[in-house]
Amino acid sequence: MNVSLKKINEVYAILKIEIEKNDYTEPLNKSLRKLRQKAQMPGFRQGMVPLGLVKKIYGKQALAEEINKLVSENLFSYLRDNKVAVLGEPMSNETEQKEIDFDTDENFEFCYDIALRPTIDVRLSKEDVLKSYRVIVDDKAVDEQIERYRKQMGTLENVDKANLECAVKGKIIELEDEAPKVDGIVREDAILLLSCIKGKMELKKFIGVNAGTSIIFNPYKANKGAKTEIASFLSIDKEEVKNMKSNFSFEIKEITQLIPAELNQDFYDRVFGKEAVKDEADFRLKMKEFLSDQFARNIEALLKKNLFNMLIDKTVDVVFAENILKRWMLISYKKSSIEEVDNDFPAFIRDLKYYFIKEKIIEENDIKVDDSEVHAVAKMTVESQFAHYGMRDVAEEELEKYINNLLKNQKNVDDFTERLFEEKAYLVMKEKITIDEQEIPIEEFNKIVERIN
Repeated sequence: MNVSLKKINEVYAILKIEIEKNDYTEPLNKSLRKLRQKAQMPGFRQGMVPLGLVKKIYGKQALAEEINKLVSENLFSYLRDNKVAVLGEPMSNETEQKEIDFDTDENFEFCYDIALRPTIDVRLSKEDVLKSYRVIVDDKAVDEQIERYRKQMGTLENVDKANLECAVKGKIIELEDEAPKVDGIVREDAILLLSCIKGKMELKKFIGVNAGTSIIFNPYKANKGAKTEIASFLSIDKEEVKNMKSNFSFEIKEITQLIPAELNQDFYDRVFGKEAVKDEADFRLKMKEFLSDQFARNIEALLKKNLFNMLIDKTVDVVFAENILKRWMLISYKKSSIEEVDNDFPAFIRDLKYYFIKEKIIEENDIKVDDSEVHAVAKMTVESQFAHYGMRDVAEEELEKYINNLLKNQKNVDDFTERLFEEKAYLVMKEKITIDEQEIPIEEFNKIVERIN
């Protein structure tokens, strides 16, 4: 048997496997003898069917199986032993592959297209400049965040009169000529948030009304034709909204209002943990620090994204064996057409470059990740989940139980490890460039994020 690799260019090679009769004779005969032991034919006891007859009936199938086994074993062992960096999987060559006939051929030749991994070696220097930001967290931002928390931790209470901060609940009936429409829409438990009403004339109808009052309003005008809101309120499909311009009667049965949580020690403890702050001034200072840290993390994430994009953009001249990779994607990713592959291919190549660049950084800088670091990331994840539900004072032994449970799943371990490798690679690259930091208001930073996303 002979296995050879012919390199056509830097990213494409043809691998050829040549199999002669003496390569498969012994395993084929062994396979036929096993078949003979199991074969059951009229006139013969099991295991006594003549070998020639077994070969006549099963020989072609057995030969094909042995040849395929030899090809598979030698193909992948050659690639492994010779450290051939393959992208995707070997694909049968469409031009050099000779037709195979298991009835007449004694020697066989198989040709495979191999997509080789290209060399990607990008460098950064202080001449590479990226913008970064320092967000100004002012009193207005602190006030707005405190108000969000107060509403989030507030309570719903019944009130006598409706105002902009209220929700009204009751029965709605579709009207026609000011009377209930035959087979029209009726909902017993409709809920409307007054702050979400866009039409000012319709909103006025609700302000100041009492529970038990009935009013006539138009959902289409109230939402200015917004399909999602109207469809949700009336429980109809979005396609029906364009024809749904009827007036409705709304019998208001209940009016509720969100009463924000009071600024007291209980509220401070729920936000930042028990006795983390002592008074309102301390709370505001802590909130400002919290917002600053939050923006700092968002800014760092944006800088990391831009840095890797810069590295990828430096690889515009790197080529791939596109035809082979597209054929592989069509089969392996179960794409419906080559047009779908063409559409997804640029993002696929960009992801490959990102992976190779990150791998190169990790290798060159001997970056390592140990179990204690993985445990630390798992702990941060668990603490964040608890904090999301307002649980900030969880006992250490309880935390450990959740952490250990999380780390029992190997996928979680792999994800945490990959995150650590990526973060360490980023920090190494960050030191090599120049960062132009600018101080900007929150609104301007939010606009920058919106443009990127």
